[in-house]
This record gives sequence, C-alpha cells and structure tokens, in this order.
Amino acid sequence: MTDEPALSTPEQVDTVLADAAVAAPAVASTSLVERARRLRSVAARIDADAASLIAVADAETQLGPQRLRSELLRTTNQLRFIADLVVEGSYLDAVIDTAREQPPDGPRPDVRRSVVPLGPVLVFAASNFPFAFSVAGGDTAVALAAGCPVIVKVHEGHPRLSACVAALIAEEFAAAGAPRGSFGVVYGREAGRRALLDPRVHAVAFTGSTRAGRALFDLACARPAPIPFYGELGGLNPVFVTRGAVAARGNVIAKEYVGSVTLGAGQFCTKPGLLFLPRGHGLDDTLIGAAESIQPGPMLNDAIQAAYDSTLADLTRHRSIRILTAGAIEHADRVVGAMLLSTSIQHLEQSLEALSVECFGPASLVVEYDDSRQLPDIASSLGGTLTATIHAEQDEIEAVMPLVNRLQNLAGRVVWNGWPTGVAVTRAMHHGGPYPASTSPLHTSVGGAAIRRFVRPVAYQAFPDHALPVPLQDANTWSIPRLVDGVYTNEPVSRV
Repeated sequence: MTDEPALSTPEQVDTVLADAAVAAPAVASTSLVERARRLRSVAARIDADAASLIAVADAETQLGPQRLRSELLRTTNQLRFIADLVVEGSYLDAVIDTAREQPPDGPRPDVRRSVVPLGPVLVFAASNFPFAFSVAGGDTAVALAAGCPVIVKVHEGHPRLSACVAALIAEEFAAAGAPRGSFGVVYGREAGRRALLDPRVHAVAFTGSTRAGRALFDLACARPAPIPFYGELGGLNPVFVTRGAVAARGNVIAKEYVGSVTLGAGQFCTKPGLLFLPRGHGLDDTLIGAAESIQPGPMLNDAIQAAYDSTLADLTRHRSIRILTAGAIEHADRVVGAMLLSTSIQHLEQSLEALSVECFGPASLVVEYDDSRQLPDIASSLGGTLTATIHAEQDEIEAVMPLVNRLQNLAGRVVWNGWPTGVAVTRAMHHGGPYPASTSPLHTSVGGAAIRRFVRPVAYQAFPDHALPVPLQDANTWSIPRLVDGVYTNEPVSRV
C-alpha cells in the first residue's frame, strides 16, 4: 500500500500554480489531435494498471471491487469519449461571416468567432466517485481537452488512490512531451482554498455538498476578479408516480425505487429523495420488503456518516413522519441499511423547509398525494434539482404535461419511466440544474457539452488569414465543422 501523501505546503501550492501559469499558452496552442492522444494514453494506462488501482481504491473507500471496476471502466471510456469529441472539433463553435460590400443590411466586415481556453482550471475531486469524478475524472478530461492546464485538489477520502492516478498521468504526459505544469495536484483543504483565491486560477469545477460548494462559490465570486465556479451540488431528485402506473406496475416501481435509493448506499447525487405516490397505493409491504432485502452498505467517510445521522435525526423527529423501515447503522464500520419514511403532501406543504432536505445516504421520503392536480404546485415549491422523474402510462401523457412543464423549470434532466441514478456520458446529457443543484444551470458537468465550461468566445474582425487562430483560417487544416455565411461545412473558405 502506498503511503498517504502529506498536505501541500503553501510553497508547494505556489509551485504548482506557477507551473500551470507558465504552461498555459503552450497547452492552449496544442493541436486537437495531440490533446486527444494524451487523453487516450492516460485511459490506456489506467486500464493497464486497473488491478492495482482498484485494490488501493477499495482499501480507502470500501466500495468493493465490482463497483470500482465498473467505475474505472466508465472513467477510461469517458476519457476516450472526450478525446473523440475534441478531435471532431464542433465544440470550437467556429463561425465565419465573410466580408460583403452590399449584403441586405449594408456593408459588413469579415468577422470570425471561435472559443479559446480559459486558462488554468482548479478541479475539486468528489468523495463518492474516486475514479469518475476525481483526479482523472470528467472535469479533468474536458478541461485538458479544452486546452487548459489542470490542478486537482485531491479529496481527503481517497488520497492514496489520487496520488497513484496523478503519478501515472504525470508519467504519460511527460512521455508525450506535454509542458511541465499541464497537470498537477494539491492536497488539503487549505491548499484548495489557497489555489482558488490565486489569480493564476481562471475557473473552478466542484462536485460535492451544497454547503461546501456554496462556501467555495462565494469565495470565487468575492475575488477581486471573480471567476467561473461550476459547482455540481445535488438535490432531491423527486419521483412522481401516477395512479395508472401504480395500477399497471406498482410493485415493480416500488422495488426499483428502493434499488435506486440504495445504490452505492444512497451516496449518489442523483438518488431519488422523494417518491410521490397516490393515497391508497397499497405498496407499503412491497417497499418494506424491498428495503429489508437490500444488503447494508458502507458510508464513504465519517463526515458523510455524521451528516447523514444528523439529517435523518431531524427528519424522524418531525411529528408528521412515519417510519416505514429503519435501516440498522453499525457505526464501527459505517455500514447503513435502507431507511424509508412517509408523510402526506399536506404535511410536506406545511413543513416544506424541514422535510425537503437532501439526506445523502440510503434514505428517502414517500409522500402520499390525493389528486394528481396537486403535483405541479408541489413540484414548483421544491427548488432546483439535478433530476426529476415521472412514472406514468401512455394514456396519461396529456394529463401529466402540466407536471412535465413545471419539472423542466426545476431540473436539468427529466426522466420518463426510468430512474435517475446513473448518468450516461453522451453528447446530449445535461448534468446540472437550477440552484441548489448547481451554481451554473447553463452548464453540465457530464457529457460532451461539459467542455464548454472551460472556453470562452472571441471574435476576430478583418484579420489577415495567417494571424487568425487555426480553427478560423481559410484552409481549415483541422477539418472541423464551421458555420460559414450561414451554412455548415468542413470545406475551406474562399475570400471574395
């Protein structure tokens, strides 16, 4: 077992920041093909070292080899997906409006717009995904793909694994000839805070709790020159089930709900925290049986365990709460079973602040409603969330559209007859949502569009061709898709 790394000293943090700042111009000018090659080399190395990395990860997190193997594969597939995305080049959003003497609205100059990297990016690794949202995770991948140096603030929950992954990235980057400072890590909360406040950091990505994310977001905004802070924080992820769905497949829904709640011991940011069922649903026995059949799982660390205990204690003390099943807690090993609570929609409305709280762990609240017409209003009162789910039958689509319309204002992803746990890495995915789900609802932390967080647009007017960035030059040597005078094409531009 590798030794746990020491906390970074102020001098070490300064060295990492200085190296990143010096490397930024060279990293930004690296070709798309070379950026992709570096990401693929890291993916290949992680796959090659999978057995040893999983052993270290399991010793630190107790998540189990099967779960960790699956997550490692997701991580390397994600690196390759981002590599393919960056080579394809559409993220550059290259637009060319050539000069015209007499267009419909009068003469116009040659104007060309594309995006440029923001500069060094600070990534705060997450606790619950030691591979996929950590040192070589999605934030790191897209920031590097965008042409930004990356500094990862390692999470305290898996420092040994983080050191191993950081070392292999450094080795692969050195072998590929990447500039010193292209990638670095810092250890410790004070090191992360110091880096966030440093003017050499130009953007921040964070995955974690609302409390910690908001504190860091406020620091980023309070800097003399505020910087983008992309925080993915969580939410209640409510699930709404119609009477028709209960009648058609209620027992299946109940069992799958419990499975979604307890996946990873409930420590997913997309865990459903609320389940709305019609009064008289008759599913209590199924819910209890499913919950009691789930093997208790470990909490990630003592801090998460303490927060879970505290939130759950507040919920169970509330006069309106009925306990359906109380999962046993073995504090010595941080092992927790499923905890299902129940209340009515009227009590939720009356005590919204007390009952609509995220409980990060294998606990969820079942809310009984009387009429589906109550659902749109209660949905609007819940606040921003990452996901919202509807279970309904085909002949109920028109009836639930008022709820769908409310949910699209509430959530970053709306799920139909499925479950929110598990976030596919695709071009169309949006993993974010209105606050407190995230600090920037316009952006996603997962999928192809995640790269947009770390670039900004620049327009170039009347520039000679050789002085333009490569994506905007006439020849299009990178063969990227561009919008030229309103038409998408990969062809070169012919100037008039």
